[in-house]
Order: sequence, then C-alpha cells, then structure tokens
Amino acid sequence: MKPVQRMMQDIEREVAYTASLIGKRALDPRVMEAMKEVRRHEFVPDEAQTYAYDNGPLPIGHGQTISQPYIVALMTDLLNPEPEHVVLEVGTGSGYQAAILSLLVKQVYSTEIVEPLAAAARERLQRHGYANVEIRVADGYHGWVEHAPFDGIVVTAAAPAIPEPLVEQLKPGGRLVIPVGLPYSHQELMLVEKSADNEVRTQDILGVAFVPLTGKGHK
Repeated sequence: MKPVQRMMQDIEREVAYTASLIGKRALDPRVMEAMKEVRRHEFVPDEAQTYAYDNGPLPIGHGQTISQPYIVALMTDLLNPEPEHVVLEVGTGSGYQAAILSLLVKQVYSTEIVEPLAAAARERLQRHGYANVEIRVADGYHGWVEHAPFDGIVVTAAAPAIPEPLVEQLKPGGRLVIPVGLPYSHQELMLVEKSADNEVRTQDILGVAFVPLTGKGHK
C-alpha cells in the first residue's frame, strides 16, 4: 500500500473512532481529496521523511510541529470551506494546512510569528504551485485586519482563550476553528460560529494537544 493511501485509511479510521464526538462518520469528500492530493512529505523535514505519512504530528524546528493528518482534515472540514471563501490561517508552520486550504477556497491569508518558518513556507508553497496563499510574519492573535472579514479562520496552535480580534474578523455566517487550553494540560478543539445577526456560538469538539500560540497578544 502506498504511504498516501495508508494515511487516508488512518484518517478514515480515526473519524469513525471519534464519530460520536465530531458528530459525523465521514468528512467532506472535497476535504479528503485535498488531503490525498497534497504531498505531506514536501512539508516535512528531511530527517522525518520516513514518518511523513504517519497519522501523527512531527517536529518542523523552532519548537513547532506539523499537525497530525486527521486533525488537519478535521479542522479543515469544520470550516465548511467553499470555492469562493477567503480564509485566514494563524500559524503557517510548514505551510501544509495552507496548502490543503488553497485547493478548497479562493484565497488563503496566513500569519506566522517565526520568521524562518514563514520564509521557508512561502518558498515551499510557491515552488509547488500554491499561488493563492499569502504569508506574512505577524502575531496571529491580532488576525489580519486588512483582509478581514473572513469566511473562515483556522488557528494551528493552542490559545488560553479565544482571541477576540479573530471573532471580530469573522464574517456573519463565518466559522473559527481553534484549539483552546494551556500548554501541557487539557486542550479542547473548539468551533466558533457567528450567525447572520452576529450572535456567537461555541462548541467543544474533542480533546487535542497543540503547541502554544506564541506572541504578546494573548498573554
């Protein structure tokens, strides 16, 4: 079995195992197709290539990680991405989540506080033809107000609380997917939805373990 096929089967098994928590037994086929199309090994350091398609996180340097494929797929699915959407990603990392999103939406704006990671991800995404992703070095707590409001926002590091600027930068009808909790303690993947009349509703999805969101904004 090819590594990509094994990864896809692992994602499907994990979805089935957590179905009672996430409220579905299968993810959006478009999301699964994007997961299959993006080559994860291109976003993993050379020393971790053997594990590129394992269903687990991997270190990418600077104390950061590339997330578990199942979690990337789930967070993408929770955004309900549509082809006309403009989305914000907080925490570019290696660029893997941005690459997945780029196949599903019109435009991805991504912030990364670690400058070497941002530079490497920008080069990597351009080299592999992901042209609808723009990256800037910034504290993602504050979002990217120049391009707001967004149809969706995904945060790839855990915040101790939901950043208010990100909620403000959601469009009515938009969704924010974010892990919330302290480092090395319980964290919960949360879905934040803003209704057409700007009412905000939050939903706990499942327990997760993410590196902490860094920067001054959330402290």
